[in-house]
Amino acid sequence: MSKFDSLLFDMDGTLWDAVDSYAKVWNATIAELRLTCPEVTRKKLEELMGTPLEGIYRQLIGNDEIKEKFLASLSENERRLMPVLGGRLYPGVRETIAELAKTKKLFMVSNCDASGVPNFLSYTGLGEFFTDFTTYGGTLCEKDVNIKALVERYKLNAPLYIGDTAGDAKSSHLAGVPFAWASYGFGKNVEEHEFVINSINGLIDICG
Repeated sequence: MSKFDSLLFDMDGTLWDAVDSYAKVWNATIAELRLTCPEVTRKKLEELMGTPLEGIYRQLIGNDEIKEKFLASLSENERRLMPVLGGRLYPGVRETIAELAKTKKLFMVSNCDASGVPNFLSYTGLGEFFTDFTTYGGTLCEKDVNIKALVERYKLNAPLYIGDTAGDAKSSHLAGVPFAWASYGFGKNVEEHEFVINSINGLIDICG
């Protein structure tokens, strides 16, 4: 069985489901700025999970004139609301992360806003198990660049990236890292993967 010295995790659709809370944050921002646009629904956001924030904005709002103002307000609302609203960890995440951290270095790499991963770690209490994290909002770099940066920074010899979308798979492979598809997440029919897990505890078998 393959051995890995480190595991890098996507957040949304891999470790938890916070889509309902994100929808509330988006709608609070729309109301705050008094925009006349359709309500952001769970269905709309689910379809865009894994997309960098500016891409989600283009799909849901699309007004270039107010983009900077909207994203700034969205970021502040997420920082303020998500520690309260939180999300739902997938079954087994807490126990599996604690077990894996005994022998592996754990990281998170997400396309979320800069406050997204800190909010996740604070809400779930899982911060003690992770060595470091990086986000699109924090670096303005694509996920493959952020994965590669962590691999190089910590001199990881045998990393594995775990995510739930085809975009995650592409980013992982662009960074030269094998990919485990979390098939229980938001992504469907992801074909480019080395491993498939139907629940988070499937990583225990993969990692040996």
